[in-house]
Amino acid sequence: MARHDNALQGVMLVALLILFPMIIQLLVHQDESPLWKTVYVEVESDDDDDDAEARSESRDRDDVARIATFNIKIFGETKMGKADVVSELVNITLRYDMVVVQEIKDLDQTVPYDFLDAINAESNETYGLVLSERSGQQEDDQGGQEQYAFYYRTSRFNVESAWLHNDSELDEFQREPFISTFQLLSNNGTVLENITLITVHTKPANAVNETAALHNVVETYKTNTTESDIIILGDFNADCGYASTYELNQLDIRSPEYLWVVPDSADTTFSENTHCAYDRIVLTSDVDERFFGRWGVDRNMSDSDVSDHFPVWFDLDIREDVTE
Repeated sequence: MARHDNALQGVMLVALLILFPMIIQLLVHQDESPLWKTVYVEVESDDDDDDAEARSESRDRDDVARIATFNIKIFGETKMGKADVVSELVNITLRYDMVVVQEIKDLDQTVPYDFLDAINAESNETYGLVLSERSGQQEDDQGGQEQYAFYYRTSRFNVESAWLHNDSELDEFQREPFISTFQLLSNNGTVLENITLITVHTKPANAVNETAALHNVVETYKTNTTESDIIILGDFNADCGYASTYELNQLDIRSPEYLWVVPDSADTTFSENTHCAYDRIVLTSDVDERFFGRWGVDRNMSDSDVSDHFPVWFDLDIREDVTE
Protein backbone atom coordinates (compact mmCIF):
# COMPACT_ATOMS: atom_id res chain seq x y z
CA MET A 1 0.00 0.00 0.00
CA ALA A 2 2.83 2.41 0.91
CA ARG A 3 4.56 1.56 -2.38
CA HIS A 4 1.31 2.38 -4.27
CA ASP A 5 0.99 5.72 -2.41
CA ASN A 6 4.58 6.62 -3.22
CA ALA A 7 4.02 5.88 -6.91
CA LEU A 8 0.84 7.97 -6.93
CA GLN A 9 2.64 10.87 -5.28
CA GLY A 10 5.38 10.61 -7.87
CA VAL A 11 2.88 10.82 -10.74
CA MET A 12 1.19 13.81 -9.12
CA LEU A 13 4.52 15.59 -8.67
CA VAL A 14 5.43 15.09 -12.35
CA ALA A 15 2.01 16.39 -13.39
CA LEU A 16 2.44 19.49 -11.23
CA LEU A 17 5.87 20.17 -12.69
CA ILE A 18 4.41 20.02 -16.21
CA LEU A 19 1.29 22.08 -15.50
CA PHE A 20 2.81 24.75 -13.23
CA PRO A 21 4.60 26.77 -15.97
CA MET A 22 1.43 26.67 -18.10
CA ILE A 23 -0.70 27.99 -15.22
CA ILE A 24 1.76 30.80 -14.51
CA GLN A 25 1.80 31.75 -18.20
CA LEU A 26 -1.99 32.00 -18.25
CA LEU A 27 -2.07 34.12 -15.11
CA VAL A 28 0.58 36.52 -16.36
CA HIS A 29 -1.03 37.07 -19.75
CA GLN A 30 -4.72 36.90 -18.90
CA ASP A 31 -5.22 40.67 -19.19
CA GLU A 32 -3.27 41.26 -22.38
CA SER A 33 -4.94 42.20 -25.63
CA PRO A 34 -4.01 40.55 -28.96
CA LEU A 35 -3.00 44.07 -30.07
CA TRP A 36 0.08 43.89 -27.88
CA LYS A 37 2.26 41.69 -30.07
CA THR A 38 5.48 43.30 -28.85
CA VAL A 39 8.81 42.21 -27.46
CA TYR A 40 9.05 42.93 -23.74
CA VAL A 41 12.62 43.67 -22.74
CA GLU A 42 13.24 44.63 -19.14
CA VAL A 43 16.67 46.22 -18.78
CA GLU A 44 18.16 45.12 -15.48
CA SER A 45 20.84 46.95 -13.53
CA ASP A 46 24.24 46.15 -14.97
CA ASP A 47 27.60 47.86 -15.12
CA ASP A 48 27.89 47.04 -18.81
CA ASP A 49 26.35 49.85 -20.90
CA ASP A 50 25.91 47.51 -23.87
CA ASP A 51 23.67 45.28 -21.78
CA ALA A 52 21.86 48.31 -20.39
CA GLU A 53 20.92 49.38 -23.90
CA ALA A 54 19.34 45.99 -24.65
CA ARG A 55 20.34 46.02 -28.30
CA SER A 56 17.80 44.71 -30.77
CA GLU A 57 18.52 41.33 -32.30
CA SER A 58 17.07 42.45 -35.61
CA ARG A 59 18.40 46.03 -35.76
CA ASP A 60 21.77 47.60 -35.03
CA ARG A 61 21.60 50.35 -32.42
CA ASP A 62 22.74 52.83 -35.07
CA ASP A 63 19.71 51.92 -37.19
CA VAL A 64 17.12 52.91 -34.61
CA ALA A 65 15.90 56.02 -32.85
CA ARG A 66 15.39 55.05 -29.22
CA ILE A 67 12.79 57.18 -27.45
CA ALA A 68 12.04 57.05 -23.70
CA THR A 69 9.37 58.55 -21.49
CA PHE A 70 10.50 59.34 -17.96
CA ASN A 71 8.70 60.89 -15.00
CA ILE A 72 11.61 62.43 -13.07
CA LYS A 73 9.94 62.73 -9.69
CA ILE A 74 9.67 66.41 -8.58
CA PHE A 75 12.44 67.60 -10.90
CA GLY A 76 13.39 70.98 -9.47
CA GLU A 77 16.21 72.88 -7.78
CA THR A 78 16.55 70.41 -4.89
CA LYS A 79 17.12 67.44 -7.19
CA MET A 80 19.33 69.47 -9.52
CA GLY A 81 21.48 70.34 -6.50
CA LYS A 82 22.37 66.67 -5.91
CA ALA A 83 25.42 65.99 -8.06
CA ASP A 84 25.17 62.19 -7.86
CA VAL A 85 21.50 62.23 -8.87
CA VAL A 86 22.15 64.60 -11.78
CA SER A 87 25.06 62.44 -12.94
CA GLU A 88 22.81 59.38 -13.00
CA LEU A 89 20.04 61.26 -14.80
CA VAL A 90 22.55 62.39 -17.42
CA ASN A 91 23.78 58.82 -17.91
CA ILE A 92 20.20 57.62 -18.31
CA THR A 93 19.46 60.33 -20.89
CA LEU A 94 22.55 59.49 -22.92
CA ARG A 95 21.22 55.98 -23.47
CA TYR A 96 18.46 57.45 -25.64
CA ASP A 97 18.03 59.58 -28.72
CA MET A 98 15.11 61.33 -27.06
CA VAL A 99 13.84 61.46 -23.49
CA VAL A 100 10.38 62.87 -22.85
CA VAL A 101 10.25 64.18 -19.28
CA GLN A 102 7.30 64.78 -16.99
CA GLU A 103 7.00 66.38 -13.54
CA ILE A 104 9.36 69.34 -13.90
CA LYS A 105 8.64 71.62 -10.96
CA ASP A 106 10.84 74.70 -11.04
CA LEU A 107 9.36 78.16 -10.53
CA ASP A 108 12.42 79.90 -11.99
CA GLN A 109 12.40 77.55 -15.02
CA THR A 110 16.20 77.32 -14.99
CA VAL A 111 16.53 73.63 -14.06
CA PRO A 112 15.57 72.27 -17.53
CA TYR A 113 18.31 74.38 -19.15
CA ASP A 114 20.88 73.53 -16.46
CA PHE A 115 20.12 69.87 -17.08
CA LEU A 116 20.60 70.35 -20.83
CA ASP A 117 24.03 71.86 -20.13
CA ALA A 118 24.88 68.87 -17.93
CA ILE A 119 23.85 66.46 -20.71
CA ASN A 120 25.88 68.22 -23.39
CA ALA A 121 28.91 68.42 -21.10
CA GLU A 122 29.03 64.60 -21.06
CA SER A 123 27.76 63.80 -24.56
CA ASN A 124 29.76 63.31 -27.74
CA GLU A 125 26.71 64.55 -29.67
CA THR A 126 24.60 67.65 -29.21
CA TYR A 127 21.25 67.42 -27.47
CA GLY A 128 18.48 69.98 -27.91
CA LEU A 129 15.56 70.90 -25.66
CA VAL A 130 11.89 71.62 -26.29
CA LEU A 131 10.31 72.94 -23.08
CA SER A 132 6.61 73.48 -22.52
CA GLU A 133 4.94 76.37 -20.81
CA ARG A 134 3.74 75.62 -17.33
CA SER A 135 0.87 73.14 -17.73
CA GLY A 136 -2.23 73.48 -15.58
CA GLN A 137 -3.45 76.71 -17.16
CA GLN A 138 -7.02 76.59 -15.87
CA GLU A 139 -7.68 78.35 -12.57
CA ASP A 140 -8.74 75.16 -10.81
CA ASP A 141 -5.58 73.34 -12.00
CA GLN A 142 -2.87 75.85 -11.10
CA GLY A 143 -1.96 74.10 -7.85
CA GLY A 144 -0.62 71.13 -9.84
CA GLN A 145 1.37 73.03 -12.45
CA GLU A 146 4.35 71.32 -14.03
CA GLN A 147 6.37 71.48 -17.23
CA TYR A 148 7.19 68.89 -19.87
CA ALA A 149 10.45 68.61 -21.79
CA PHE A 150 11.80 66.80 -24.84
CA TYR A 151 15.56 66.24 -24.69
CA TYR A 152 16.65 65.02 -28.10
CA ARG A 153 19.77 64.18 -30.07
CA THR A 154 19.97 66.74 -32.87
CA SER A 155 21.44 64.19 -35.27
CA ARG A 156 18.24 62.14 -34.97
CA PHE A 157 15.54 64.82 -34.78
CA ASN A 158 14.71 68.33 -35.97
CA VAL A 159 11.97 70.12 -34.07
CA GLU A 160 9.19 71.57 -36.21
CA SER A 161 6.67 72.93 -33.70
CA ALA A 162 5.46 72.58 -30.12
CA TRP A 163 2.48 73.75 -28.06
CA LEU A 164 0.30 72.93 -25.09
CA HIS A 165 -3.06 71.41 -25.98
CA ASN A 166 -5.83 74.00 -25.64
CA ASP A 167 -8.00 72.63 -22.84
CA SER A 168 -9.78 75.89 -22.04
CA GLU A 169 -13.24 74.83 -23.24
CA LEU A 170 -13.56 71.25 -22.01
CA ASP A 171 -11.08 71.38 -19.10
CA GLU A 172 -10.48 67.64 -19.31
CA PHE A 173 -6.93 67.65 -17.89
CA GLN A 174 -5.31 68.84 -14.71
CA ARG A 175 -2.15 69.36 -16.78
CA GLU A 176 -2.68 69.92 -20.49
CA PRO A 177 -0.78 67.51 -22.77
CA PHE A 178 2.26 68.90 -24.56
CA ILE A 179 2.45 68.29 -28.32
CA SER A 180 5.57 68.50 -30.45
CA THR A 181 6.26 67.57 -34.07
CA PHE A 182 9.75 66.45 -35.08
CA GLN A 183 11.44 65.46 -38.30
CA LEU A 184 12.85 61.94 -37.93
CA LEU A 185 16.32 61.78 -39.50
CA SER A 186 18.29 58.90 -41.02
CA ASN A 187 21.97 58.33 -40.33
CA ASN A 188 22.71 60.45 -43.42
CA GLY A 189 20.58 63.31 -42.16
CA THR A 190 17.78 62.61 -44.62
CA VAL A 191 14.32 63.58 -43.38
CA LEU A 192 12.41 60.30 -43.25
CA GLU A 193 9.07 61.64 -42.06
CA ASN A 194 7.43 63.80 -39.43
CA ILE A 195 6.33 62.28 -36.14
CA THR A 196 4.19 63.98 -33.53
CA LEU A 197 4.61 63.18 -29.85
CA ILE A 198 1.98 63.95 -27.24
CA THR A 199 3.05 63.69 -23.62
CA VAL A 200 0.91 63.89 -20.50
CA HIS A 201 1.04 63.48 -16.73
CA THR A 202 -2.51 62.67 -15.63
CA LYS A 203 -4.01 63.39 -12.24
CA PRO A 204 -4.09 59.97 -10.51
CA ALA A 205 -7.62 60.34 -9.17
CA ASN A 206 -8.86 61.23 -12.67
CA ALA A 207 -6.60 58.86 -14.65
CA VAL A 208 -9.38 57.04 -16.52
CA ASN A 209 -11.13 60.22 -17.67
CA GLU A 210 -7.89 61.93 -18.69
CA THR A 211 -6.68 58.83 -20.54
CA ALA A 212 -10.02 58.76 -22.35
CA ALA A 213 -9.59 62.43 -23.28
CA LEU A 214 -6.29 61.69 -25.02
CA HIS A 215 -8.33 60.31 -27.92
CA ASN A 216 -9.97 63.74 -28.21
CA VAL A 217 -6.52 65.36 -28.27
CA VAL A 218 -5.50 63.11 -31.16
CA GLU A 219 -8.71 63.79 -33.08
CA THR A 220 -8.39 67.56 -32.55
CA TYR A 221 -4.82 67.44 -33.79
CA LYS A 222 -5.80 65.46 -36.88
CA THR A 223 -8.40 68.06 -37.89
CA ASN A 224 -5.67 70.70 -38.13
CA THR A 225 -2.93 68.77 -39.93
CA THR A 226 -2.17 66.11 -42.50
CA GLU A 227 0.36 64.46 -40.16
CA SER A 228 -0.77 61.04 -38.97
CA ASP A 229 2.27 59.46 -37.26
CA ILE A 230 1.32 60.14 -33.64
CA ILE A 231 2.89 58.80 -30.46
CA ILE A 232 1.27 59.36 -27.05
CA LEU A 233 3.55 58.73 -24.11
CA GLY A 234 3.96 59.72 -20.49
CA ASP A 235 2.75 59.01 -16.99
CA PHE A 236 -0.86 57.97 -17.53
CA ASN A 237 -1.26 56.65 -13.95
CA ALA A 238 -3.43 54.10 -15.76
CA ASP A 239 -3.16 51.08 -13.50
CA CYS A 240 -3.48 49.71 -9.96
CA GLY A 241 -5.92 51.72 -7.83
CA TYR A 242 -6.38 54.44 -10.44
CA ALA A 243 -7.51 52.43 -13.48
CA SER A 244 -8.50 48.83 -14.17
CA THR A 245 -8.07 46.89 -17.39
CA TYR A 246 -11.85 46.73 -17.68
CA GLU A 247 -12.18 50.51 -17.42
CA LEU A 248 -9.41 51.11 -19.94
CA ASN A 249 -10.89 48.64 -22.42
CA GLN A 250 -14.05 50.75 -22.63
CA LEU A 251 -12.13 53.75 -23.99
CA ASP A 252 -11.83 54.85 -27.62
CA ILE A 253 -8.08 55.04 -27.17
CA ARG A 254 -8.06 51.24 -26.75
CA SER A 255 -9.63 50.72 -30.17
CA PRO A 256 -7.71 48.89 -32.96
CA GLU A 257 -6.50 52.20 -34.42
CA TYR A 258 -4.11 52.45 -31.45
CA LEU A 259 -1.28 50.16 -30.41
CA TRP A 260 -0.59 50.07 -26.67
CA VAL A 261 3.09 49.19 -26.55
CA VAL A 262 3.27 48.82 -22.75
CA PRO A 263 0.71 46.22 -21.56
CA ASP A 264 -1.26 46.32 -18.34
CA SER A 265 0.93 43.54 -16.92
CA ALA A 266 4.11 45.65 -16.99
CA ASP A 267 5.71 47.28 -13.94
CA THR A 268 7.19 50.74 -14.49
CA THR A 269 7.59 51.69 -10.82
CA PHE A 270 10.80 51.65 -8.79
CA SER A 271 9.35 50.39 -5.52
CA GLU A 272 9.46 46.67 -4.78
CA ASN A 273 6.09 47.09 -3.07
CA THR A 274 4.24 48.12 -6.24
CA HIS A 275 3.62 46.51 -9.62
CA CYS A 276 1.93 49.14 -11.77
CA ALA A 277 2.02 50.06 -15.46
CA TYR A 278 1.71 53.79 -14.87
CA ASP A 279 3.99 54.85 -17.72
CA ARG A 280 2.68 54.10 -21.20
CA ILE A 281 3.51 54.40 -24.88
CA VAL A 282 0.64 54.39 -27.38
CA LEU A 283 1.08 54.54 -31.16
CA THR A 284 -1.39 55.31 -33.88
CA SER A 285 -1.48 52.65 -36.58
CA ASP A 286 0.43 54.89 -39.01
CA VAL A 287 3.63 54.46 -36.96
CA ASP A 288 3.60 50.68 -37.47
CA GLU A 289 5.96 50.78 -40.46
CA ARG A 290 8.84 51.99 -38.30
CA PHE A 291 7.93 50.35 -34.99
CA PHE A 292 9.08 46.74 -35.06
CA GLY A 293 8.10 45.64 -31.55
CA ARG A 294 11.19 46.53 -29.56
CA TRP A 295 10.56 48.26 -26.23
CA GLY A 296 11.53 47.94 -22.60
CA VAL A 297 11.56 49.12 -19.02
CA ASP A 298 14.98 50.51 -18.11
CA ARG A 299 15.70 49.26 -14.60
CA ASN A 300 19.29 50.49 -14.56
CA MET A 301 18.66 53.05 -11.82
CA SER A 302 20.22 53.13 -8.37
CA ASP A 303 17.56 54.41 -5.96
CA SER A 304 14.34 56.35 -5.52
CA ASP A 305 16.19 59.67 -5.13
CA VAL A 306 16.47 59.58 -8.92
CA SER A 307 12.78 58.81 -9.45
CA ASP A 308 9.95 56.57 -8.35
CA HIS A 309 9.41 55.65 -12.03
CA PHE A 310 11.64 53.77 -14.45
CA PRO A 311 12.14 55.10 -17.97
CA VAL A 312 10.10 53.19 -20.54
CA TRP A 313 11.40 53.13 -24.12
CA PHE A 314 10.78 51.91 -27.65
CA ASP A 315 12.69 51.83 -30.94
CA LEU A 316 11.84 53.27 -34.35
CA ASP A 317 13.64 52.00 -37.45
CA ILE A 318 15.49 54.86 -39.16
CA ARG A 319 16.76 52.99 -42.20
CA GLU A 320 15.85 54.80 -45.40
CA ASP A 321 14.47 51.70 -47.14
CA VAL A 322 12.24 50.51 -44.29
CA THR A 323 8.95 51.37 -46.04
CA GLU A 324 9.90 49.89 -49.41
